[in-house]
Amino acid sequence: MAQEKFWLNNKFMLTVVLGGFALAFAGWLQRSPEWRTAMAKWIEPAAEAAPADPHADHDHGHEGHDHGDEPHLESIDISENGLKNMGYQEFVIKTGTFEKKLTLPATVVERPGYSQIQTPAPLTGIVTKIYQIQGAAIQPGSPLFEMRLTHEELVAAQRDFLRSAENIDVITREIKRLETVGEGVIAGKRILELQYEKQKLEANYRAEHQALLLHDLTEAQIQQIVKTRELLNTLTVMAPPATDKDSMATLYHLQELPIKVGQQVEAGQPLAILANHSALYLEGRAFENDVPNLRKALAAGWKVTARPSGSAAESDLIKDLDLLYLADHIDAETRAFTFYLELPNSIVSERELNGRKFVQWKYRPGQRMELFVPIEQWQEKIVVPADAVVTEGAENYVFIPNGKTFVRTPIHVEYRDLQNVVIENNGDLFDGTIIAGKGAYQMQLSIKNKSGGAVDPHAGHNH
Repeated sequence: MAQEKFWLNNKFMLTVVLGGFALAFAGWLQRSPEWRTAMAKWIEPAAEAAPADPHADHDHGHEGHDHGDEPHLESIDISENGLKNMGYQEFVIKTGTFEKKLTLPATVVERPGYSQIQTPAPLTGIVTKIYQIQGAAIQPGSPLFEMRLTHEELVAAQRDFLRSAENIDVITREIKRLETVGEGVIAGKRILELQYEKQKLEANYRAEHQALLLHDLTEAQIQQIVKTRELLNTLTVMAPPATDKDSMATLYHLQELPIKVGQQVEAGQPLAILANHSALYLEGRAFENDVPNLRKALAAGWKVTARPSGSAAESDLIKDLDLLYLADHIDAETRAFTFYLELPNSIVSERELNGRKFVQWKYRPGQRMELFVPIEQWQEKIVVPADAVVTEGAENYVFIPNGKTFVRTPIHVEYRDLQNVVIENNGDLFDGTIIAGKGAYQMQLSIKNKSGGAVDPHAGHNH
């Protein structure tokens, strides 16, 4: 019994000693690159002889599991909320004419001779009242200033007009008196002479009436002189009426007001500058080699589209603009060629404060624009918005909805610009086909994310 206990103790000690030697030897091998190299050469042939995959040529009953690449998805399901989040919009395919367009920069400018109206002092006088303030919106015919007249010419014109009116009244009464006396040679001759005299006075009256109108008196002011038999010592300067060409101008903008109350002004001195921005110009700038295309568009009468710079919204497009004329020279320094289009304007907001109106026009001088000038027309083409087409490598796709599922369909692109894409009419798409007009890019991202699925194809499989 004692001997058996002795051998057990010795066996335990031997195991401890051998374990210590093994650990020491392993540590020495770790620190010895020569031994690691030798061991690697000895182990590699054994590893090559072993099978690379213990599961090779074994059927584990995993039908339906693809241990290679994931299949390439060609459709994606998107919820209603997902469509709202991506701003999805449908687009219906319709074959038609496509216009290849040249994109050029432009600036909104005022129309020379029409957009700015200078209001001069009609006569010499002193400004006694200013009815408007700078920046206010003014209707044609509204009062602008009141002046106390010191101009001798207007005083003399009023005096002559009033004298003619008085003389006509006197002769008219005399003719009526003689007509009541009865017939006679003397009475008849005198009436005839007075009638001739009255005709001369009436001619002078009409001429003097016109002279007062030329001095910027209104018809109401002239009739006031006739009615009261008093000369006007003040003059109200009015905003000019809209001409036939500018009949759309219902409001002026008081752009500048350089005078003050109590200021002495001379005839012809500017009192205010009014702006009529109901219509403006677009001044486009092109290079010399663009001139033939512009001449072609002008001769064909093709409509031009404009859009504020930096905007991508469909609602900001200004369509059906006409080319007015091309400049007759090229700038010697910049080599730029200018051309012009008429830009209709509209009021986007207005408010009243203290009885005065203030408005904001949609387009303003100095605003930058982009112009899309047609230079070619292609018939029977499928044209879709640029946002409807996505590109991946050499492939181009559109997405066709089928309920909540969107099928990615390959297409051939013939031409594209910033707004539109021309698709080959090869039978893949036809009139009436609905595609995703907006949201196609997000759909493409969803497909790529979904096809990039699991990292390990064997994950979760029990062999």
